[in-house]
Parts: sequence; structure tokens; C-alpha cells
Amino acid sequence: MARIDVNKVELVWPGKYNEDGTLKEVPRVDLPFQVIETINQSRATREAKKKGTQQTLFEVWRGNEGDTFEDGWKNKLIWGDNLLVMGSLLKNFAGKIDLIYIDPPFATGVDFAFKALIGEQSVEIEKDQSIMEEVAYRDTWGNGIASYLSMLAPRLKLIYELLSENGSLLVHIDYRLVSQLRLLLDEIFGPDKFRNEVIWHYHSGGISRSFFPRKHDNLIWFAKSEEYFFSPTGASVPRNVCQECGQKIEKWNNLKKETDSEGRVFRTIKSAGKVYTYYDDEPALVPDVWLGINHLQQKDPERTGFLTQKPEALLKRIIGSLSKEHSLVADFFCGSGTTLAVAEKMGRRWIGCDLGRWAIHTSRKRLLGIKDCKPFEVLNLGKYERQYWQKITFEDTEDKSVTEQVYYEYLAFVLKLYGAQPISGLPHLHGKKDKAMVHIGSVDAPVTIDEINESIDDCCSLNLNELHILGWEWQMGLYDLMVKEAERRGVKLLLLQIPREVMESQTTAQGDVRFFELAYLETETTMENLTIQIRLKDFVIPNTELIPKEVRSKVAKWSDYIDYWAVDWDFQNDTFLQGWVAYRTRNERKLPLISDSHTYSESGKYRILVKVIDIFGNDTSKVLDVEVE
Repeated sequence: MARIDVNKVELVWPGKYNEDGTLKEVPRVDLPFQVIETINQSRATREAKKKGTQQTLFEVWRGNEGDTFEDGWKNKLIWGDNLLVMGSLLKNFAGKIDLIYIDPPFATGVDFAFKALIGEQSVEIEKDQSIMEEVAYRDTWGNGIASYLSMLAPRLKLIYELLSENGSLLVHIDYRLVSQLRLLLDEIFGPDKFRNEVIWHYHSGGISRSFFPRKHDNLIWFAKSEEYFFSPTGASVPRNVCQECGQKIEKWNNLKKETDSEGRVFRTIKSAGKVYTYYDDEPALVPDVWLGINHLQQKDPERTGFLTQKPEALLKRIIGSLSKEHSLVADFFCGSGTTLAVAEKMGRRWIGCDLGRWAIHTSRKRLLGIKDCKPFEVLNLGKYERQYWQKITFEDTEDKSVTEQVYYEYLAFVLKLYGAQPISGLPHLHGKKDKAMVHIGSVDAPVTIDEINESIDDCCSLNLNELHILGWEWQMGLYDLMVKEAERRGVKLLLLQIPREVMESQTTAQGDVRFFELAYLETETTMENLTIQIRLKDFVIPNTELIPKEVRSKVAKWSDYIDYWAVDWDFQNDTFLQGWVAYRTRNERKLPLISDSHTYSESGKYRILVKVIDIFGNDTSKVLDVEVE
């Protein structure tokens, strides 16, 4: 029987307590982050800031009040499971985040759906959930409200730890869960830390004949302490404008209009023997029912394609009233990036996180579209998340090292998912699928050219002519080189991506994992003196039969598969630094296939990295080694 304190009011659900009656603990991890891309900062600027020292991810920020962006802080867009991400942020960010806004998924699959545009003709398709998002949805709603609360509760506890003493959490929710969420937050923050339930009323299509039309969402606000920050003017509106319709108010009932000695118009009203004065040019504070902020319509210019996207006006009011300039704002279900975009425009620091690959890509493009957007980084937990997964999945609890047995269990697990049989006796070949031999890359290192060569050697020694290489990450520039080399030696080589879904137990249990071939990117360079340009010549996504038919039918040419591409002109085998970028927007569908010219300061050998992101959010890179004279 669960050990429930009968002296307190508590929301209890199946899965909240362990079998012995103890409360389930929040998983604690401290994984390093990998910076995979730095945006809006030149390599020269970064190298100057390093001054010969090796920077770590959070080394340059100390969280002092009054810090400016110039102190070295870069905003952060993180791809990954927010439970692991928040746990890994605790070491440096516990008690440092001033405002956290979250809009967690409601009780419908639409939370993971979006409409994507293809090619130059603005052909729109509705994209279903990815395998990863399907898993997230099943984990969230597989057992109804109980599994939803089991998902949300540990995340809210981590949020509490991340908030600063004057910080606030604002949770966006709808009618389906508002009562359960309020009780859960009471338990984590304390009922006395509840500040407001804000009703956001909006107009949208659809009128029910069975009940009153549901035309509002709920915003639940809890503060970390009694010293929370609140700026009434951040949620104010012009006094002489109607909140709901936006029209100027011409007639004021029961208020007497007057003009002071400076010509300012004001209104007065007498109540209970006291005279109240309101100036027309002073803002009016809004109550806890918000009118006049409309739901985004399909053709709204803010639209990114995410069906659950919220309007910037809503986030502007939240961020303006619950944070100061230069405060740190976070959104751990950031979706299309509305919170991040508004925080950027309002001069706040920000951290955004989402599990969806397309959400991260959409947020990146949206931020790039903001004039004078400050430098930000795209991060993930990368190999450290995979190492953590390997340990908790395959390790003996008595031995915390990665043993040889653990490694073999990992290989057998991936082979089974791929539909291959394990083999032994060959140093670089781990399995066999039909007539093809299979090699699996390790969780903590990219597959290298040498690794592939050694696997090809094993195939050739046995007169085998087909080899499949499965990897999590890949050494840059190996696609063309290795496929052609294998073909020369009589071996058909397939390079396949091990998807992140492998780490999700529900995915593997239901056989949802798909291994896709790496995409092929062909480029051409033109050079004159110290100036160079890059042209995209071809982009091939293998296994197009796995792409939904309705998508394939709307692709007119190979470039329609490309949504974004960027160039690092002096790649140092470290973080990708975006030196030039082009991408499609909802209003501008044409994508240039030739980069702007780049001029080097001096002759020499340079390594260029070209990155392409396709319409599914997957990225493909190509390394070009050039000699500039």
C-alpha cells in the first residue's frame, strides 16, 4: 500500500509510487552537451574569445544580474528528451532560470503534427508524427491521464530546481487537464506559490451544438518564492483601446472626461467617497482574462506549419510581465520556437529544447529570420546520451564499467532490430542479413574510413560482395570515397543510419525502427584568386519508396527535397560555424543552389563543410578540401 500522508491533499495516480510505497524518484543524469552548430558568430570572433584556452559549454556564463550578451553567453537550442536535458542543465543552471514557459502536449496527436511545404510551388502536405514523436505520444497517453502525469511530474520537479528564487513557471494547458495540473503544481511548488490562472480567450472556427463552444486555454502561473518578479506594465494595453476588438473607445460610461494644465486627457469616477483618475495616455493593466490576442489563422504570416503554434503576442505579454531584460527564459517543449523568437526580440537570454527534429530545424530558421539575432548554438547530448542508454540497458548492476559482455549485448540488440543474425570469428564483421555482411559502429564514436576499410578487407578475404555499415555518426567526407572504393574492390556498400529511436523501448518493442541509407550530396566549386563559390549539383535520398506516396508525387526535382543549406568556409573538425546560409520560408520558396562568394584572407589549404537539411529535418554533410592560391 502506498505511503500516502493522510494529512495533506494530494493527487495520486497509478505509477506515482513504487511497489513498496515509496515515491518514485526523478531520474538524475549529468551528461555533457555537444555543440553541433554555432550560428551568427564568425570563426574569427570565436577564436579571439578563446585566447588559447579550451572553452566548455557553460564556461563563459556565471549568471550574474546585469550581464549582457557581450559577456560571452550564447543562447541555446537543444535537441533531445527534455528529461535528460533538464537533468544535465542542473549542474550549471539550478536556480538560474528566471522564467520557464511550457506548452506540453495535450490529449491529442495533433500536438506532433505540422504542415510542411515542398519545393517552389508552396505545395503543402500534412506531416504525420515521426516514429520518435509517436513514441513520445504513446509514452504520454498510452495509459491515459496516469501516463501523462507520469511524464509531466518529474519534468515539473526539475523545472522547480532550475528556477531562480524570483523566477516563475507558466504552464499552458487546456480544459482537459487543468484541474489535475493545478493539484500537481500545488504539490511541487506549494499551494501558496500559486499566483494566477489566466484565461486566454480567442476566436476560432467551429461552433458546437452539444455544449458551450470551447474558446479558451488556461495559463497556470506558479512562483518559486515570495520574491517573484512581476511587471504589471509588461501585461498592459492602451487604456483607450478595447481589449477585445482593438478599436478606440469613444464613449466611457460613468467616467467624467477632463483635461489637465498640460493638455493631457483623463477620466475620473467617484466611488465610496474616493475619486479615481485614469489618464488616456497611460496603459491599463489587464485582468486574468486575456482578450484581443487571436488564435493564429492558417494564412497568418507568423505561421510556421505547426498546428499547435501560439501567437507571438501571447508570449510577448507573458515574457514582458514575468521577466526583466537580459533575464534567462526557457521553454522545454519549444515546438516552432515562438518563446525563443519573442525572447530574442525582447532582449532576453533563452534556452529552448524539443524532442522533434523538425521543431529544432523550424526554430533555427525562425531565429535566423530575426534581424540582428544574437549568436546561438544548436546542441544535443549525442554520444553521451547513447553511452547512458547503453549502460542502463545492458550493464550488469554490479559492474558499472562497459564490459566486453555489454558490448556484445549491444551488438546483438542492434542486429536483431536490423533483422540480421550475429556471427563470430571475424574482427570487423558482426552479423549477416541475407547475403550481406553487417558492421555496427560503436555508440561513442563516428564510423571512420579505416573502420569501413577493415570491414571491406574482411569481406574481400571471404569473397563476399555486399556490406552494410550501421552507424550513429560518421566521419566527414567518407560517402563518395568509401562507396567508390568498395565498388572498385567488388563490394556493394550500403551506409545506414542507426536512428535515435533505437534508444526508445516502446519503439523497439513494437518493431517501429527503420534504418535509412545516408543521403548523397554532390557539389561543385568555382575558384578565382582567393574567392570561392559552392554550387549544389545533386541531392539523392535513397529508399524513396519509404517516403509517403503523397510526398513523392509532389517532388518535381531533386532540389525540392532541400529545405536549408549552409557552408562553413574554414571547418576545423569541430563545431559547424555557419558562414553562409540559405533556406526556404513560407513566403519565399525559391532556394538558391549557388552560394555567395567567399574570399579568403590568404592562400593555403582549407576544409569546407557543406550542410544540407532536407524536408524531413535530416541533415547531410559533405567535406571539401580545397587549395586556395
